[in-house]
Amino acid sequence: MYVDEKLLLKIKGKNPLQTPSIKTWKRASQISPEMIGFTFSVHNGKTHVEVLVTEDMVGHRLGEFSPTKKFIKHGGRMQKELEMKQKETEIAQAQAAKAVATESKESK
Repeated sequence: MYVDEKLLLKIKGKNPLQTPSIKTWKRASQISPEMIGFTFSVHNGKTHVEVLVTEDMVGHRLGEFSPTKKFIKHGGRMQKELEMKQKETEIAQAQAAKAVATESKESK
């Protein structure tokens, strides 16, 4: 189990609630039980991503919670058609709700 010693020194004897986020470039460092409650700013190659360590994360690596690639979406004509249909149904629902609201105002 590889835990970076400098990270452990940075959190040693500190209160997790009062400590600001700790910047690190050590993505390969595993999360140990002493790190629970601390917030780490893990570098993803471009920026630092805030990672709040919980009990479930113990044994995992810091880099697992700081993605290095940004997923846009799968596209194409079929995807655009699905999005257009979804927008049309949302617009139709909004117009129907608006019509119901105006009818209830007129009846009063």
